[in-house]
Amino acid sequence: MVKFFQYLRTDAFRKNLIAALIGLTVFFLIIIFGLRHYTRHNESVPVPQLKGLVIDDAIKKLEAQGFQYEVDSVYQMDARPGLVIEQDPDPDTKVKKNRTLYLTIITRTAPEVAFPELIEKTFVEAKAVLNSYGLKLGDTTYIPDIAKDVVLDVKFGGEKLNAGRPIPKGSTIDLVLGDGRGANEVPVPDLTGLTLSEVRFALKGASLTLGTVNYMGLVADSTSAVVVSQTPTPDDPNVSIGSPVNVALANQ
Repeated sequence: MVKFFQYLRTDAFRKNLIAALIGLTVFFLIIIFGLRHYTRHNESVPVPQLKGLVIDDAIKKLEAQGFQYEVDSVYQMDARPGLVIEQDPDPDTKVKKNRTLYLTIITRTAPEVAFPELIEKTFVEAKAVLNSYGLKLGDTTYIPDIAKDVVLDVKFGGEKLNAGRPIPKGSTIDLVLGDGRGANEVPVPDLTGLTLSEVRFALKGASLTLGTVNYMGLVADSTSAVVVSQTPTPDDPNVSIGSPVNVALANQ
């Protein structure tokens, strides 16, 4: 240990120490300046304004300034296809050359959605559902039906559209709705072979009323008697809603 401390006081130690310090200093300077050169220190450039350009023009600008790029896409109804709507980093941000910029554009192809069920929904409900699916409301047509403002049919491109069918997002959908009044005239149902209770049910469903009831011959059980004739008949022209239908019944 004594010899070690004596060595620390010698000129040889001082020379080696100074040489080691110089060597370490030079080594660190080489690393610092080398990293600056490798990372192009103080050679940053501003990011150009790309938002609002079509993708072809944006790419030309990026390539001219030596930037790399990656493109993602989203769909927006009524937006111009190919338009840059987002960029990262933001415009005027200082970055190194050859930096990768990330762009988001409007896709040229609309994604498809499974058409929702609209039959028997009210007009207000159907309109809200179409909007939530990214679909447009087209023409609304009213037909005679007792259900007022209720969807009775759905059409796309003039053809009937069933729930579950894939259609492009943003498509225009036409609705057929009930006018709440129903038809002024209805056909007469065929009541032949029905019991009196069945006749009442059938006439109610046809928006007609029961007129006179006659029994033909000896009827032992009126509940089992069936219609053998009626006025008006199914072959007659349509009659007004609420019109009476007269029937004659007999046992089979």
